Amino acid sequence: MSCLSSGKLYQHVPTEPSQATLASVAPVFAVMKLDKEGNTTYFEKKKTELYQELGLQARDLRFQHLMSIATRNNRIIMRMEFLKAVITPEFLLILDYRNLNLEHWLFKELASQLAGEGQLVTYSLPFEFRAIEAILQYRISRLQGRLNTLQPQILETLEALVDPKLLSVDRSKLHILLQNGKSLSELETDLKVFKETILEILDEEELIEELCLSKWTDPQVFEESISGIDHAEEMELLLESYYRQAEDLANEARELRLLIDDSESIIFINLDSHRNVMMRLNLQLTMGTFSLSLFGLIGVAFGMNLESSLEEDPRMFWLVTGIMFLGSGLIWRRLLSFLGRHLEPPLPPQVPAVLKKSQPAAGRVDIKNNLKPETFGLNRSTLTNQ
Repeated sequence: MSCLSSGKLYQHVPTEPSQATLASVAPVFAVMKLDKEGNTTYFEKKKTELYQELGLQARDLRFQHLMSIATRNNRIIMRMEFLKAVITPEFLLILDYRNLNLEHWLFKELASQLAGEGQLVTYSLPFEFRAIEAILQYRISRLQGRLNTLQPQILETLEALVDPKLLSVDRSKLHILLQNGKSLSELETDLKVFKETILEILDEEELIEELCLSKWTDPQVFEESISGIDHAEEMELLLESYYRQAEDLANEARELRLLIDDSESIIFINLDSHRNVMMRLNLQLTMGTFSLSLFGLIGVAFGMNLESSLEEDPRMFWLVTGIMFLGSGLIWRRLLSFLGRHLEPPLPPQVPAVLKKSQPAAGRVDIKNNLKPETFGLNRSTLTNQ
């Protein structure tokens, strides 16, 4: 389309969708904003506008890692699995909160925790302490919940599988154990990543200082830090406490993993034991059949249509039958004794005199250890002894 004005020709070229700027099609974040008093507001904002308002770069809001804690321009950027957050000295932003399925925690617990009404230890410290602790507490509680769900299922399945009376293994139980073992491996991986993320910060004193946002923006907090309240030390203690909690969960998960491995060994031992019994029984029946067949040749010989003077004697039938059964029994007994001699376990080696003297003390230690009351979930020796 063109138009003529003042002797000049102007041509209007329509803008095609492919020529639109990238900023106009930037992703939109559904943002949940919480301030120090626990007041909550919701809005949507493009990624370009959001990082410009926060004084960040576009790469800072990519959230590439599944779990990370970083500082940029006096802002703390955190990601705990699906939870994406940006912490400032004045407010906390939860990005894409609609896709988290955390309505109970976001709308009922988080606001009260940030306002100091919850059970956070850092309620008397600056706002960023409360925000960091609330997010770390949420993550630890999620990991603890997953472990509490897996532990009874695994213990119940193992208790059913290690029963020595069972001649076969229930495949459905093995399938359940396989699924639980896979979930346990994923939990161990998440705990490892959580610990490594916190440990990277604990190893760098500068990173801990950067997490104390109010120390560099609020003059009152800066004066408190100079006068004796070391906020960097408080931040370090906060991270260490959640690192220890993650370490405890990792130890429990490791005990479950070792218990599964030991139980698998016990299951294989039970199956091998029953298999050996069946093989021994089969071998005994085979030897009995051989013995009967060997002396059954006498009956075969007498059953042939051959005339002799022996068949006329009425006592000959009982004599031949007795010889057959007696000979078969003797041969079978000799074969069983031969089998028993070759299947006996070897004698233990002789113990030197020095070891014999120290043996009673070691026995007392083993007895004391066996008498310790331990639960099924944490005692590996109990399953091994069974």
